Amino acid sequence: MTKGKAITKAVIPAAGLGTRFLPATKAMPKEMLPVVDRPAIQYVVEEAIDAGLSDLLMITGRNKRALEDHFDREPGLEAALEAKGDKDKLGLVEYASNLGPIHYVRQGEAKGLGHAVLCAQQHVGDEPFAVLLGDDLIDEAEDLLGTMMKVQQKTGGSVIALIEVDPSQISAYGCADVTAVDGEDYVRVNSLVEKPAAADAPSNLAVIGRYVLHHNVFSVLENTEPGRGNEIQLTDALQTLAAGEGEGSGVYGVVFKGRRYDTGDKLSYLKAVITLASERVEFGEDLKTWMKSFVG
Repeated sequence: MTKGKAITKAVIPAAGLGTRFLPATKAMPKEMLPVVDRPAIQYVVEEAIDAGLSDLLMITGRNKRALEDHFDREPGLEAALEAKGDKDKLGLVEYASNLGPIHYVRQGEAKGLGHAVLCAQQHVGDEPFAVLLGDDLIDEAEDLLGTMMKVQQKTGGSVIALIEVDPSQISAYGCADVTAVDGEDYVRVNSLVEKPAAADAPSNLAVIGRYVLHHNVFSVLENTEPGRGNEIQLTDALQTLAAGEGEGSGVYGVVFKGRRYDTGDKLSYLKAVITLASERVEFGEDLKTWMKSFVG
């Protein structure tokens, strides 16, 4: 039996500066870096749409106008492609602008992920909602978000995505202490720690950039003091919900074992480009042949 309202809204925080990719991101949003021939942010939007989320809100900041332009119509370009008879490219351009209604709000100040999520409060209202971080690219063959949405409807709480990492890498992530739930393929989250030292980490389960949240997270975020990095941490708010009782309390985790890339990390970004390019019908085999000769 499901609990609460259906999930139709997705929040996509995209206000970060992208300093790890400078100078490429000096004048271009990091979310617009291409993964083969689509910007990284388009993969995230497509994931939300494929999961049945029909109302998308993107949290942006200064110098992010390219995000809006990418998902908007470009009549001049469309007319030029049509005049040339280039129906394939025209279809790709129109596809991006027809993905669905996307709304935008500016974060204003870089106060952390928790603050970015809080910027969505007026738009989301009193409904459960998904949060998809633009840095995380989930293989399109996976249904991580759909699974998380089902868990949220079943439990009535909030749901986070977890992956197992090498213990030496846990300090780069939020870390979860969990308990198995009898008969279920999800876990209950007892506590969360943001970027702990390896020796202090309660597990090797790292939080990645997919969340399905109860709307009560907004009232918690409003009362969450700045934490690590003097930012309002979403992890701190989830910790409060995990320890709470009553409606909207409880945090659960789905341990993801599929393919995921951190496109905010240079090496992982390159792996994403190479992997997805090698699977393309039109040039994948040629690319793999070249790679074998290059590394051989």
